[in-house]
Amino acid sequence: MDWDKLRIFHAVADAGSLTHAGDKLNLSQSAVSRQVRALEESLNATLFHRHARGLILTEQGELLFDATKSMSARLEAASARIRDSEEEVFGELRVTTTFGFGTLWLAPRLTKLFEQYPNLKIDLMLEERVLDLPMREADVAIRMKEPSQADLVRKRLMTVQMKLYASRKYLDLNGAPETAEDIKEHRLICQNQRSAQVGSASILVQSLLTHNPGSLLTVNNYFGVLQGVLHDLGIGILPDYVTEDFPDLVEVFPNEENNGVPVYLAYPEELRHSQRVSAFRDFVQTEIMAHRKHMKELGKL
Repeated sequence: MDWDKLRIFHAVADAGSLTHAGDKLNLSQSAVSRQVRALEESLNATLFHRHARGLILTEQGELLFDATKSMSARLEAASARIRDSEEEVFGELRVTTTFGFGTLWLAPRLTKLFEQYPNLKIDLMLEERVLDLPMREADVAIRMKEPSQADLVRKRLMTVQMKLYASRKYLDLNGAPETAEDIKEHRLICQNQRSAQVGSASILVQSLLTHNPGSLLTVNNYFGVLQGVLHDLGIGILPDYVTEDFPDLVEVFPNEENNGVPVYLAYPEELRHSQRVSAFRDFVQTEIMAHRKHMKELGKL
């Protein structure tokens, strides 16, 4: 099969339209269409169902797309390895993590990484969906559970506790609850139950809801929960790492324990020797150690 035709087929299958694929490839729609038609003729198979809203892969098209996805991922990995310098750290690194960890912990610390490696480009992808690292949807992942995918290098970074916090002003105005039953006199701020969240957070939310909070504010991410707490709206369920950057938060029920959430860094085995990955891994580990040291000094570990 013609490699160039496969490349064009892959772009069309990925985009779902000849026009969008042409824009990506800097080719006209007619040129893209001709290449796809020629590939179908060479295979004696129909690869797409064509309709008004775009293109849908046939069963044969799905088989070929699975193959080209694998080829594309391997080529990207090889390209990344070739571009990596043994002495310099430069180029793009695609990092995925959860919205909460990415906005509240990682992003505020990236200044230090860029100061050390000014030629590095970080593409930070924040979403709860677990991206497929072996298929190169991302280069590095920081996740709130141990990755289950094979062929990954993984490193446990720390353990996060889900706890209740409020602002000093809120507690001065409304008093501090002494037991979970007292939550009925307060506004609870938490992620809604439809949002993807770690198990210990979901269990804590469900437990507190059985005590019928006086008022409830639900948000679909921890950044929103934090904003509510900082603006004196109520008592919020948050990961304990936020208290390093927001030391004025007051922990409610400090003696209550819940199951810790393990935090892992992972990347594909084939990127083990990538200078960009190594630089990012070392940066995160250094920041984690500094974070843990500071938390101990604050008496919060």
